[in-house]
Amino acid sequence: MPETLGATAAETLLQTRGLSVHYGGVTANADIDLTVATGEIVGLIGPNGAGKTTFVDAVTGFARSTGEVVLGGRRVDRAAPHRRRNAGMARTWQAGELFADLTVAQNLAVAVQRVGLRALFSDVFTGSTPPAGVVEQALEVVGLLDVADRLPGELTLGQQKLVGVARALVGGTRLVLLDEPAAGLDTHESHEFGAELRKIAATGIGILLIDHDMSLVLDVCDRLYVLDFGRVIADGTPAAIRDDPAVVAAYLGSPEVEADPEDLTPTSPTAPDSSGEDAR
Repeated sequence: MPETLGATAAETLLQTRGLSVHYGGVTANADIDLTVATGEIVGLIGPNGAGKTTFVDAVTGFARSTGEVVLGGRRVDRAAPHRRRNAGMARTWQAGELFADLTVAQNLAVAVQRVGLRALFSDVFTGSTPPAGVVEQALEVVGLLDVADRLPGELTLGQQKLVGVARALVGGTRLVLLDEPAAGLDTHESHEFGAELRKIAATGIGILLIDHDMSLVLDVCDRLYVLDFGRVIADGTPAAIRDDPAVVAAYLGSPEVEADPEDLTPTSPTAPDSSGEDAR
């Protein structure tokens, strides 16, 4: 097992306090309090349009918000996205395509290149490259070190998804927010993907997982938060959430209906999260 990429001591990595996002008169997120600890996988679920992607955008600095975002005990809600990234917070995107003409290792190396005009001039004159071993370490964590020199098109879809996760892990990541990382995977691939997420969490990295694959979410997450119309309507263990009447009502429209993991899939007629306009 490689050296831990994230924090090693148990601690609260992410905490949001009263996090809210408004677009004109529309409330996309309303007073969300959420925590993710070291080595913990926390799921954020809800019907389409519930505000899940908006929450990730707000936490990572890509959406204006009110309230507090605390990373490792330090407020970062006024920091720019790249500063939050430098502090150890990373995310994946729903449309997280890889560079088809770059190898797997090169796709990761691009992710740790510095940004800004000063970095540009410095890299031109010094020939800056990622620190030795950073790319290899991230690939080892997700079990893809043996495909480092292959092109993305030569990999299975499940492996490509893991490359996207590995790309978010490079560069001292302590917390990673995964937005629909298992989209398109079949049952077997989803199971393998979940096993790799567990290995990542075992290194000490905290994970916030958004996905509509409820079998994956209920199996791999330590705790869950459920959003509906931008508000948290339930939180707790997967077992408790699956039997929560408010959650069943949000997904199926009737608290009397008994749900199973396959039933807890979005049924809202609103635009899907994959549009990137979650609850907007």
